[in-house]
Amino acid sequence: MPVGELRVAIKSDQDIVLARQKGRAMAIELGFSSGEATLIATTISELARNIISYAGEGQILLKAVQRTKGTGLSVTAADEGPGIPDIQQAMRDGFSTSGSLGIGLPGVRRLMDEFEITSQPNRGTTVTVKKWRQ
Repeated sequence: MPVGELRVAIKSDQDIVLARQKGRAMAIELGFSSGEATLIATTISELARNIISYAGEGQILLKAVQRTKGTGLSVTAADEGPGIPDIQQAMRDGFSTSGSLGIGLPGVRRLMDEFEITSQPNRGTTVTVKKWRQ
């Protein structure tokens, strides 16, 4: 079966594990190294954990992407939760509203090659990241 697009509903910790496993498998299928696949899986865990922590539920969309220089994997985490009031503050290392270490979004941005976030109060948050095969 060729790699295309895969959607995983995120409603529980088991869903986080499932999304992580499916993302890792898709990365390997696309030719990413084991190390790169682990970085992608870690990113998926962070994004899915944020969905559970802040919105209660949402989804992870995994998609194979192409560009002239090669193949990549796009990960989109979307929810319809409370949104992020101050994205700039949320992107600072060490910032957390949940009492965690606050490595989530800044860490995700460092692990991936492209990072985009949109959020609206009471409408939800969408984070899309891409990793390109080297």
